Amino acid sequence: MFFTYLRRELRRRRKAALVVALGLALGIGLVITVNSVSSGMGQAQDKVLQSLYGLGTDMTVTKAAPAATASGGTTRPKFDFDANSDGKTQSSDRVMVQGFQTLASSAVGKVSGQQHVAGAVGGLSLQVLKIDGSFTQGQFQQKQGTSGGSGGGRGGGNTPPQGEVRGGGAQFDANSYTLYGVDVSNLALGPLTSSKITSGTTFTAAQADAEVAVADSAYAKENKLSVGSTVTVKDTKYKVIGIATADSGQAAANLYLPLKQAQTLSDSADKITTVYVKASGSQQIDSVKSAIQKNISGTTVTTSADLASTVSGSLSTASSLATNVGKWLSIAVLVAAFLVAGLLTSSAVSRRVREFGTLKALGWKSGRVTRQVMGEALVNGLLGGVLGIALGLAGAYAVTAISPTLSAQLGSNGGGGGAGGGGGGFGGPARSAAKTVDIALSAPVSVHTIALAVGLAVAGGLIAGAFGGWRASRLRPADALRRVE
Repeated sequence: MFFTYLRRELRRRRKAALVVALGLALGIGLVITVNSVSSGMGQAQDKVLQSLYGLGTDMTVTKAAPAATASGGTTRPKFDFDANSDGKTQSSDRVMVQGFQTLASSAVGKVSGQQHVAGAVGGLSLQVLKIDGSFTQGQFQQKQGTSGGSGGGRGGGNTPPQGEVRGGGAQFDANSYTLYGVDVSNLALGPLTSSKITSGTTFTAAQADAEVAVADSAYAKENKLSVGSTVTVKDTKYKVIGIATADSGQAAANLYLPLKQAQTLSDSADKITTVYVKASGSQQIDSVKSAIQKNISGTTVTTSADLASTVSGSLSTASSLATNVGKWLSIAVLVAAFLVAGLLTSSAVSRRVREFGTLKALGWKSGRVTRQVMGEALVNGLLGGVLGIALGLAGAYAVTAISPTLSAQLGSNGGGGGAGGGGGGFGGPARSAAKTVDIALSAPVSVHTIALAVGLAVAGGLIAGAFGGWRASRLRPADALRRVE
């Protein structure tokens, strides 16, 4: 009887049911779209952090470089050239630790020993400054009418030749690039994981001290490098075995070498600048960070959450809009939709006074009438949920199809070692300027979002039914008799 009456009444009042369902659908569709865009923002931010941080890494441990002193700060590189080598090309390079104060390699073992740490590897961030060029000696030219003979002067003796040196000089080029020492025994962590090997191969554990290198694709293209080419660093030739392309944004370094080779080049035996850490689970990241800061003094621990707060640009603005404005707009629309649905249901009950009064006169209890109204409202809510899911999916699809490009910037890295600073930058190498990454926005719809939509549909139906049921429960058979013509 319940379902028969329910079906008949919904068919009789299709337009009213559709109005209630459409009101709920608008609010539910907006919630789905906003949630999907917010999820896309989160994925975009993860891509930004991964391009700086490395896949599978949850945090980095570094030690900030010492502050500059009044006497001149850090040691400046010195280059020695022979000025007497006429026209001969000379070259000299200096390999320097970049942006960090070094840590002992034993720090990796200490970090690995902390509770909830699943893995840790060390890396060494370096900068190479290369100067090459040549000197050309000038030619001495005597003035006309002078000679370098003897005895011709007023006081006798030898008279030096008079003239000037013309021509000569020096022409040198400066080239700077970044180099990163990678622990080849564990390539699942570290900055090289933010790039894919697109040509050749990556390192193997057997190449821990081999004279081989992996070049970033942009650097390789600029310098015409390919697999099999050689690059010379500090008079040592390294064979390029692979070309790596960054998944998004810039690569962590121009060249990657085995860690031992990088330590030898920079005279940093058993030294590293960064420890890449993977926690045993996302829930343990904060506790691992606290343990490292407590047990390994003088270090800076930077997590993805620390860096996320420093991401700026249109990605940050859009994320803020989706999170704040979008959330409150969705709530406002939902509240309005629920209220409208409740009022429309209550109004519909008022127009059915004679019907419900007659049913009560025939023996229907107030509870039965209320359940009938609640059932109709719940069906309207579910219909609104179906329409809302369709609207939400259409909105999410439109965002994904358009794929608006958002830019993300991570603030310039200084030597402070804080989040986003030179001591804590994901990916290891510090950068003198902000790094910009362009991300195409998508709006993925998750099962959780669909479940939320269904829950909202049921809630909307129940709220609307509560309005109408309360109104119907207060009707009396006498109300129906007064409306009989």
